[in-house]
Amino acid sequence: MKAAAFFEFGGPEVLRAAELPTPEAGEGQVRVRVRAAGVQPFDLAIREGWTPPGVSGELPRVPGNEFAGVVDQVGEGVGGISVGAEVLGFDLLNCYAEYVVVSAENVTPKPANMPWEVAGGFTAGTQTAHIALRQLGVKEGDTVLVHAAAGGVGTAAVQLARLWGAATVIGTAREENHDYLRALGATPVTYGEGLLERVRALAPGGVDLVVDGAGGEALDVSLELVKGDRIVTLVEHDRAAELGVQRTRGVREASRLAELAALYAKGDLVFPVRRTYPLERAADAHREVAGRHGQGKVVLVTD
Repeated sequence: MKAAAFFEFGGPEVLRAAELPTPEAGEGQVRVRVRAAGVQPFDLAIREGWTPPGVSGELPRVPGNEFAGVVDQVGEGVGGISVGAEVLGFDLLNCYAEYVVVSAENVTPKPANMPWEVAGGFTAGTQTAHIALRQLGVKEGDTVLVHAAAGGVGTAAVQLARLWGAATVIGTAREENHDYLRALGATPVTYGEGLLERVRALAPGGVDLVVDGAGGEALDVSLELVKGDRIVTLVEHDRAAELGVQRTRGVREASRLAELAALYAKGDLVFPVRRTYPLERAADAHREVAGRHGQGKVVLVTD
């Protein structure tokens, strides 16, 4: 099968098209003919040399941990999933490929009105936002601050917070993304000097909780607004314990993904794609994700 793989750690240039053996579904697994796969900072870290817990250090390695496609093989013991089913799902690795084998518990049906490119990049951002907000316990009337609000996780966090009753959602972003945030239901605010004062002016009653997708100054400002246990940071993992800030504790699961897909199907959750690249241009996709923070997801398409 065709895949985007790397045979050594390094920059985007180490990612290249390769022919690899086509995997077979084992017991409890399904094989999916991938139509699209999302590109995440997580994948960039793996390419640069980070090995997630439970993953062997063997090379070559195929990045990619979210996908959408058509089931073409069902392993023994799998019920409720048939060949030909259109699904979206997740795994730690191996999704930048024509075929991926995953546990049957890692997939859920793709809504008919969800385009393939959206489905391919839907899993990670939406589930991360869901986990963070549930962990913080967002409730009716809250004021929520979302840093990097125009990114994939931020896009989902803004909308979910509003759906779950937040009275005000303030989103940090560059000026060029402010109209986008207003369309999602957030009040935008620009990064940089004076951020603390700008947020306080928008939230005179105070901020109740923070989803931090930016780190650095944004996290420092957040700690001036709320206690650390009312913040979930998605990026400052090394500083979290020292600052008393939370990290996400949940795991991705098909039931959560099905809930989010249903919101999309109803029109209650939008999730734009910024750009698509063919599998052969995975290196270019990595360069774009590394160099730009803004609206929409970057997705690889396999056909």
